[in-house]
Amino acid sequence: MTQWSAWSGSVARSVIDEKKGMPGALLPILHALQETFGYIDRDAEALIAEALNISRGEVHGVVTFYHDFRQSPPPAHTLKLCRAEACQSMGGERLASRAEQRLGVGFGETTADGRVGLEPVYCLGLCSAAPSAKLDGRIVARLDEAKLDALLAETER
Repeated sequence: MTQWSAWSGSVARSVIDEKKGMPGALLPILHALQETFGYIDRDAEALIAEALNISRGEVHGVVTFYHDFRQSPPPAHTLKLCRAEACQSMGGERLASRAEQRLGVGFGETTADGRVGLEPVYCLGLCSAAPSAKLDGRIVARLDEAKLDALLAETER
């Protein structure tokens, strides 16, 4: 599980100041803020716009265009299940249904307690060891019900 800092305008300003002199600084700033806080706080958009002398709308457009930028605090754990063809052919759909049922959420949703986010991913590059999953950045190959249940149990700690 990754630990992020709580949102702080002063910390965000430090991150922005560190990167603002770079060519094409907007994306490096956004990545650095997300690495620091786990998401891009809406208040950060104004700070970035001011530092780079661009409109807040430009910053917001970039944040919302790239799906990997989060606009709200992330869940404590993220379980990504491969939804590509190889994994589907090896029982991925059954495992996806099991994960949705056990967590009580669908893909793209987070459990009510903020503990686990369930995300689809389209190929983890393990087609020969399908189906596969990724929990908090750790890849698991040859996923079956027992391995899925063990991953879900890890999210309860």
